Amino acid sequence: MSGEIAMIQKKDDKQIRHQFHIRQSRQIIAITIALFLVLLSAVLYKRPIFMEIPKGVLFGIQIASIAAFLGFTAFNWKCPSCDKSLGSNIHRRVCKKCGVRLQ
Repeated sequence: MSGEIAMIQKKDDKQIRHQFHIRQSRQIIAITIALFLVLLSAVLYKRPIFMEIPKGVLFGIQIASIAAFLGFTAFNWKCPSCDKSLGSNIHRRVCKKCGVRLQ
């Protein structure tokens, strides 16, 4: 009986690590996209390529990019085990809240 529990626990640990890896990958992609959009808006403000885009539109793009990133982070960047926020460390090894091993 205890062997079954150990197997279930190992499977859960493996699933938790897999889910964390998926969430971590999505978070890195989201960071990349948000930074790209914010920096692109800044560059287009200083050096219009095709046409001049109004300052308010570029500022709006930056604010929308940051807001979308923060919203996605609140949804995505949670512990797969306890569903609590993982904080600011993208390479976290252990959840601070429940202590489950993430990597």
